[in-house]
Amino acid sequence: MADLSDAYANTIHIPGGAEFPARWAEAAAAFRAAHPPEDIPYGEHPRERLHLFRPEGAPRGLLVFVHGGYWMAFSASDFSHLAAGAVARGWAVALPSYPLCPEVGVGAIARACARAVERAAQEVAGPVHLTGHSAGGHVVARLACADVPLAVRDRLARAVPISPLSNLLPLRHTDLNETLRLSEAEAVAESPMLRPTPQVPVTVWVGESERPAFRDQALWLSRAWDAPLVVDPGRHHFDVIAGLEEPGSLLTRTVLDA
Repeated sequence: MADLSDAYANTIHIPGGAEFPARWAEAAAAFRAAHPPEDIPYGEHPRERLHLFRPEGAPRGLLVFVHGGYWMAFSASDFSHLAAGAVARGWAVALPSYPLCPEVGVGAIARACARAVERAAQEVAGPVHLTGHSAGGHVVARLACADVPLAVRDRLARAVPISPLSNLLPLRHTDLNETLRLSEAEAVAESPMLRPTPQVPVTVWVGESERPAFRDQALWLSRAWDAPLVVDPGRHHFDVIAGLEEPGSLLTRTVLDA
């Protein structure tokens, strides 16, 4: 198969793409300063910690956001501001960090995030909703699958993978795999679109201006699971998550409204 590295590259194809991580970190720090989170460990690894943001009053439920970065970059602290919309609507929001590739594999990351969901759910009663972006979209899609152990599955009410990587086989033909180290067997086992359709309601979300490979990945998952697909007008891979900052945005409403 041809080298697909450019097909899955985002930064060089988005105007000002290299500036987004610094902008996210600045917005995240400002949100934490205004809304200090609880810092909660959920495992023994130093990165197995989550930030929990609580609303005023009793939470309506728990939203868990899993960050992206091709399973090899970033942490919860880079995306704190994305809790703003849900917190304003009365939801508690947990953002886990997790061990990164190549120290662990993609499957181990999904299982770590399952433990993060379970730990956050000990702190917050009510329904559990999941969303995540890019590699994080992959993770929340995997958590929706029944083959991933999740002690609070009976509370899981909705999953919204944003720009998810649903078929990992193409990534074996990119330079990313020097770090991901995906074998064919793991790529098959950890591809959500190759798993049975979950019982939990799923809506797949992708930006209209994303790379064709990411639009394809979202479409494949939507078709495999017969799940609604929302194509966000004008959004690219780095700003498709911006709606989570706004309580009234269509993305926030889709993530929260069961």
